[in-house]
Amino acid sequence: MNRPDLTPVARTAPKREVLVSGGGIAGPALAFWLNRHGYAVTVVEKAGGLRSGGYPVDVRGTALEVVRRMGILPRLREAHVDSRRLTFLDGNGGEVASIDPHAVTGGVAERDLEVRRGDLTDALYTAVRDDVEFVFDDSIDILDQSGHGVDVTFRGGGTRTFDMVFGADGTHSRTREMLFGPEERFHRYLGYCFAVFTMRNTFGLSHETVMWNTPGRAAALYAVGDDDEVHAFLNFAQEEPPSDALTDPEAQRELVAAVFADAGWEVPGMLAAMRDADDLFFDGVGQIRMPRWSSGRIALVGDAAYAPSFLTGQGTSLALVGAYMLAGSLAGREHAAGFAAYEHDTREFVTLNQGLVGEGGAALFPTTAQALEERNERLRGLSAMPAAGGRPAHSALTLPAHQ
Repeated sequence: MNRPDLTPVARTAPKREVLVSGGGIAGPALAFWLNRHGYAVTVVEKAGGLRSGGYPVDVRGTALEVVRRMGILPRLREAHVDSRRLTFLDGNGGEVASIDPHAVTGGVAERDLEVRRGDLTDALYTAVRDDVEFVFDDSIDILDQSGHGVDVTFRGGGTRTFDMVFGADGTHSRTREMLFGPEERFHRYLGYCFAVFTMRNTFGLSHETVMWNTPGRAAALYAVGDDDEVHAFLNFAQEEPPSDALTDPEAQRELVAAVFADAGWEVPGMLAAMRDADDLFFDGVGQIRMPRWSSGRIALVGDAAYAPSFLTGQGTSLALVGAYMLAGSLAGREHAAGFAAYEHDTREFVTLNQGLVGEGGAALFPTTAQALEERNERLRGLSAMPAAGGRPAHSALTLPAHQ
């Protein structure tokens, strides 16, 4: 007579299913780390595919350790832009100073990275695509936390239930709006608007940026390498955000053209190129500041929770560090305890880096003639000095070794 085998059968607990809204930088980075910690991850992105191109972004300080632990640092080193010179011009196009870009950004030469945004998003996607479900050309329409999880209705018509949902959908986050209310409650406008687009490099620029300034206005041409195109940048002071223009591309073009109508240097050609540009991006300069980053089973990460603005140069780095800290804080914890740990361990780093808005980048765009001359004097002093060794805020957080 055969005895029945009474050896207990090992059962693997089903993976908890989570949804990440946003396929830019914070979203795929968060998906990578959540997958490492045993979650079944779906990323939904409203665009039809990966967003290529885009203005170059910086990866500095603590964020460098994040990408090293992800295994993508060598690839990003190969994609490094290596900007070598930043030249400032006065209103007549005369040179004020030509300096090492790190002297302004607070970065560290030979260590910090500057890469095309598309190169970073592609590296993040490649690192996670085999382990994570990506759904493109769709987005969240309704979130319902009345049950035991989060019931999600998608704009495409589907419905699914997840254990947790994460908003990584940028400064103008739809997830944040559904969870906490209108953006204006959390948006801190910083008094500037900007437009960026690409145009032909007819200027002979290579690995450098040239910036023209008059009080309250700046125009810059940025050559990433020896490409046929340059990134054009137009920034101007505006007391109130131009609400009507934020969603109307034609109104954006008209506003920028009016502000720079009498500008010299290469600005007339930049305005002409802007009218035909198919990649124009326009926005107000601002930060997202929130008293908390989660509610129930839903949490925010990156610009959706704490956009620092381009004036700090730390948006990408905060997104990468925040994704690592959020996923690690959830390891071995239920959502409430994990979200509390995420905020407790990450908020000081965020606050320090958002505070950089009063230094460096913000000081590049004076709004009065006196402030502009004072800035120019500081730049002349920097041009005679080597770049400093980096800002403490960039590396203010030591990453825990989440297991």
